Amino acid sequence: MFAGTFQGRTVWLSGHTGFKGAWLARWLRELGAQVHGFALPPATQPSLFEQLGLARQLHHEIGDVRDREAVARSLARVQPDFVFHLAAQALVRRSYEQPLETYATNTMGTAHVLEALRCLKKPCAAVMVTTDKCYENREADHAYSETDPLGGHDPYSSSKGAAEIVISAYRRSFFNGHPVRVASARAGNVIGGGDWAEDRIVPDCIRALQQRRAIPVRNPAATRPWQHVLEPLSGYLWLGAALARPECVKQEPAVIATAFNFGPNQEANRSVSKLADEVLKHWPGNWQDRSDPKAAHEARLLMLSIEKAGRLLRWRPVWPFEKAVEQTVQWYRRVHEGGAGLAGELTCTQIEAYESSAQAAGAVWANT
Repeated sequence: MFAGTFQGRTVWLSGHTGFKGAWLARWLRELGAQVHGFALPPATQPSLFEQLGLARQLHHEIGDVRDREAVARSLARVQPDFVFHLAAQALVRRSYEQPLETYATNTMGTAHVLEALRCLKKPCAAVMVTTDKCYENREADHAYSETDPLGGHDPYSSSKGAAEIVISAYRRSFFNGHPVRVASARAGNVIGGGDWAEDRIVPDCIRALQQRRAIPVRNPAATRPWQHVLEPLSGYLWLGAALARPECVKQEPAVIATAFNFGPNQEANRSVSKLADEVLKHWPGNWQDRSDPKAAHEARLLMLSIEKAGRLLRWRPVWPFEKAVEQTVQWYRRVHEGGAGLAGELTCTQIEAYESSAQAAGAVWANT
């Protein structure tokens, strides 16, 4: 997998106590990497980080990306071969309640990681993760590409757009000819087992189903590019591998050290109500429209173009929408019925199943 790039290598991973970070940490361990995690304590109870027992499987450091000196000390001590920066305040609705914390974490936290990377004197491939919401979303029937204007209506989206501007400025100002290579990654709406965050549709579905309540759906008509968590993570890993070894994708380093979208195929752009319907195929129940016309603004339409990732990295998604939902609900339902001790086994099983599907589909990263 990934041309064996991560075997025995040192990875500094921020945000490893979060949902996506925990999945990435587990996959990196499967790939033979030595993982050093840097993050705040888990923000939810339960948390995937604790369900997987990750504190025993990697170097677990409690730290805050808002603390510039702590970030600098950690990176200087670890001397990583790879950096995956995922730490973030990732909730739109919370960003309305805590805008300054959101900007401090998402924008300045990213700047702190980049500043610390400037001091590294050894080769390092750094993937800075932002979001599909970094684009100035006009809510038109348009799939956003990496050259579209950045922006954001809400504090979360704009903080990520600002982070992308910071990444681009640092890359052009400081990393030409530097041993550190930097790229950014923008993913679609991610689903998967172990997400326990507030105000996200899948965790809302699962909590309601566990309690035999109707699922509350705030924005049933909103359309998003849904994808299983392993899809963008495969993109992040392959992008990191390509930064370190551009010959894997037969491209020049400067072409890879840019921004990339990692989203699903267009068929996976579905409404929230369609997502809820698909969830209920695997865990019977019902949902209720809880739309609130006075609620804070959230985009109703968002699509991503993944043409660049396909053309330059030869990356493409593997699991269709239905498979992504099936695997997600299966994870939650089996953990609910069989106990939290199944979480680690299910996570590893789904990683292996995804790798097998990628090999069968001819994905370059799974067959190199």
